[in-house]
Amino acid sequence: MSKTILITGAGSGFGKGAAIGMARNGHAIIATTQVSSQVTPLREEAAALGLKNFRVERLDLTDHYDIQQAQGWDFDVLWNNAGMGEAGPVWEIPIELVRKNYEINVFLPLVLTQGVVQKWVREGRKGKVVFTSSMGGLFTPANWGTYVSTKHALESIAEALQQELSHYGIKIQTINPGAYYTGYNETMADNPFRWLDDSRNFTKRADLRKGFDDFFATPEGKMDPKEMIDRMIEVVPADTGKFRNVVPKVIEDMLKDHQLKAWENQI
Repeated sequence: MSKTILITGAGSGFGKGAAIGMARNGHAIIATTQVSSQVTPLREEAAALGLKNFRVERLDLTDHYDIQQAQGWDFDVLWNNAGMGEAGPVWEIPIELVRKNYEINVFLPLVLTQGVVQKWVREGRKGKVVFTSSMGGLFTPANWGTYVSTKHALESIAEALQQELSHYGIKIQTINPGAYYTGYNETMADNPFRWLDDSRNFTKRADLRKGFDDFFATPEGKMDPKEMIDRMIEVVPADTGKFRNVVPKVIEDMLKDHQLKAWENQI
């Protein structure tokens, strides 16, 4: 059955690829971008692809009026896909950057979601909310702690929402990508170098850069995003499926093993 799907963060990466794929499958898409300059190019691209069911709007989560407007649109699925990441050592990162990461990844998506699901409940309408979490929502590697802690928070929020809203016929789901090569993780890895100072910080810039570069040089650090986009195209509109969706399978197995070992972790 065709769905109308609102996607945040659809200007690039997973959101853009999956939005186009779902539109090709017959779903009506409301693709939103954070910045106005992304709106017209995406509209033109959708038109060039012959997608008649592809609407593009600006939705900057930091703009109260953008959120208010979006909460009034008519759609069946809300996909909270927009996000950003602050990397670097948790014991040295400026606390205002931690607050900013939580504002973008947790608080503002929750504001949007609250308005949407409360409207659905008032109208007696069923719907679905999907959150783009991360493999990092289920484990914590050093120097990624700020970002992945926001995804841990989303995991908890989604789990609570699933229990609270099931009575109303509203479904909740998470998608947990591995380290696919969309530019998102690479941009996040650059962020600490705007504040990290060798004259003040214990963590040295060269050491942190080498750690990030070594990770991105591995097959697990630079996977083809098409695999994840193809799964998102299936998962987001579906009426049934897993609550949590980790891709690829090798990362799901790694996370399960990590969580088991956490019970034996020693200080």
